[in-house]
Order: sequence, then structure tokens, then C-alpha cells
Amino acid sequence: MEKNWVKIFTSTNFYQSEIVKQMLTGHHIDAVLLNRQASSHQDFGDIEVYIHQENFSTAVEIMILNQLNL
Repeated sequence: MEKNWVKIFTSTNFYQSEIVKQMLTGHHIDAVLLNRQASSHQDFGDIEVYIHQENFSTAVEIMILNQLNL
């Protein structure tokens, strides 16, 4: 992964992470998912959402305003 990306959200639920990603991209913030779950067992590992470091404060504000758990 490129430099200057920071983790903004982590969940074991893929759909919850995808909702966060889509909400951020809807506000013109580039976001990517990093799936760290084991391929054979979905119960192990996390789905992480990353954004560019310069968008961090804006993304946190958007997540709070949309009542998403950080």
C-alpha cells in the first residue's frame, strides 16, 4: 500500500466496512478496503478501511455526523 494511508475503521463484518467505504467515497474521500480475514474462516481477521492521511479529520467528522461507530 502507498504511503500516507491511515486506517479509519475496522470490523469483522464485511458489509459494515463496505458501508463506511461507500459513505466516505460519497463525500469525495478516496477509501479502500483491506480484507485481512482468513479465506477459509470468516471468523478470523478484520476488514479495514483506509483513507489518505490528509482526509482523516474530515472523514472522522463525516462518520460522527452519520452516527457511525469509530
